[in-house]
Formats: sequence, C-alpha cells, structure tokens
Amino acid sequence: VVSTSCEPSEKVKALKFEFSEASEKNAELQKQVKELTSKLRYAEQSQQHKAGPFGTVKSLRTNLAVIPDESVNPRLSAILDKVAVQKELIVTLANSNVKEMLEVQFTTIKKLGIPNYLVVALDDEIVDLCESNDIAFYKRDPDEGLDSVGKSGGNHAVSSLKFQILREFLQLGYGVLLSDVDIVYLQNPFNHLYRDSDVESMTDGHNNMTAYGYDDVFDEPSMGWARYAHTMRIWVYNSGFFYIRPTIPSIELLDRVAYRLAHETAWDQAVFNEELFFPSHPGYDGLFASRRTMDYYIFMNSKVLFKTVRKDGELRKKVKPVIVHVNYHPDKLPRMRAIVEFYVNGDQEALKSFPDGSEK
Repeated sequence: VVSTSCEPSEKVKALKFEFSEASEKNAELQKQVKELTSKLRYAEQSQQHKAGPFGTVKSLRTNLAVIPDESVNPRLSAILDKVAVQKELIVTLANSNVKEMLEVQFTTIKKLGIPNYLVVALDDEIVDLCESNDIAFYKRDPDEGLDSVGKSGGNHAVSSLKFQILREFLQLGYGVLLSDVDIVYLQNPFNHLYRDSDVESMTDGHNNMTAYGYDDVFDEPSMGWARYAHTMRIWVYNSGFFYIRPTIPSIELLDRVAYRLAHETAWDQAVFNEELFFPSHPGYDGLFASRRTMDYYIFMNSKVLFKTVRKDGELRKKVKPVIVHVNYHPDKLPRMRAIVEFYVNGDQEALKSFPDGSEK
C-alpha cells in the first residue's frame, strides 16, 4: 500500500489561483459590458427616432453620471481618489455606540481583501479605532447640527445622517454602496451588482412575492359585485444597504429624504421608500429614479437566514450570501459573530441556539 499526502499539490494550488484570477477578470469584463451597453442605449435614445418592431423596444433605465465637482469637498475628494476602485466604494457611518459591530464588519472586509471600504467616523473614538486597525476613514469638518447626532445618536438617528453626508460623495462622481454596521461581508459585493439603475437596494422581503412584488386583493363585501380590488404590494427597500449611482435623480432622492427628516418626525427607511415609490399625484411630483431589488438570497436579511436558510439543508449547501444584514434582530452583535463562525469558520452549530425572532 502506497500512502499519499492529502495536501493539494503545487499544481492544484496554482490552478485554483488561476481560476480565482479568471473569475475576477470575468466579473470585471461583465461589469464593463453592462456599462458600455448602458452608454450605447443612452446614445441611441438621445436622438429622436421611430419605435422599432414589436418586442424590440427597450426604454432607458440608466441615467448618466453627473460631472464630478471636486470643489464641493477637496479633502474628501483626495481621500476617495486613494480608496475607491473604479469610482466605487463601500461607505459605513459609525460612532462609538456601535464600535464592536464595526470591528466585526471591518474584520470580514479585511479577510476578503476588499480595498475600497471607508468609515465615516462620527467621533474621535472611531477615528482611533480605524487608525489602529489600518482602516480608511473620513472625519467630516465640524458641523454642530450633524455632530450632536453623530456622536451620541443611536442606530436610527445615525442612519438618518447618511442622506446628507452621501450627497458629497455623489457630487464628486462616486458610486456608493451604503452599509450599516450590522452587516457581515462574506464575498466582494461589487462582483454582484448590476449597475443598471439609480438605486439598487436589498429588500426586507423574505420570498419572491414579498421581495419582488405581488398582486394583493383587498376585499370589501359591502361593495357587492365590486367587492374585490386588486392592489400591488412590495416589501420595503432596506435603507441600511443600497448601491446608489452618482446621477441627478439619486442626488434628488438624497435631498428629498434629508429635507423631510429635518422637518418631520419620521423613520428614515419609511421616507426613503416613499420618495422612491410614490407616483406623481395632485400636489406631489414623484421622483423619476430607476430602482432594482437585490436578490434576497445573495444580499440576505436576517429573517431569511434565521427563519428559512439555516433550517433547510439544501439551502445551506447551495446559498452562500454576499452579505448578511442583521436588521430583523436586536441582539445584533452575537448574531453577527455567529454568522462569521458559521460561514467563515465552518461551525455548523453556530446558528442553532438563536430563536427565529426576538424575545419581545
């Protein structure tokens, strides 16, 4: 009997490396094809012409990017020039209240080797944390109104700041993948974006109907023959994880949401969805921004993970999410750590102890 080593040979290692490089190049080429296709379609539709034969007409969804204006914020422009990859980056807002969650997040970012990640530090403790861990960060110039919220605010308060802060990123010509801190990264998200819409967002939906929309029938028996009224429903986009392109409709969206949050007592996610989805009607002009719903198995919320995926053996094998957002559960930190143990370290028992939802 001849014993052989179970360790992969150098040739196998080399082939795996080549395969990994080829996959990355393929993803980049696919991205370039999509961008060129969008530009070609825009060029074709920028001139008046007759509609083509049935089934050949396709409208434009991808608005052109704004002309970058570095004068808006030269200091931020210099930072983004170093951090961004192909004018794109992940942006996370954080203060010391979410320090431990931020550490879990950027540890997964560093493990994946994602270079275009930036923390908007809302207090000095986060600045120190980023400096000690070699994480790119941006500390805004003093602003009394924003700073008071940024330094002491909770999750929802800090979340509302992003719509004001992101505006400068878009004005400078950068596509931003906005990320809350309660998100674990398991793959590079930039390899899984379509970039064909102004806003590309993860969903709070948990199946095809809730995530992508469905016909819901409203029943009012007193109406007799007309008792049934058909309605269209979709579960909201999550304002804690979305990709936003530097276009005029995108900037208008940020302005609208920021203005309403400054003048109303409202939840930023509700306002974000209202401005994206409400149509024009008497007294209101709707926003003409294109939007795409992300695949809920790829960009996964914690309801999908804990109520469905972890209980289904086939899904556990087949589905490897790009990110998991712990948005449905208040015990965020232990669940984030368990997600890392399950998907990164291979502990198949790591998710079992948690209830489907919260205790209250």
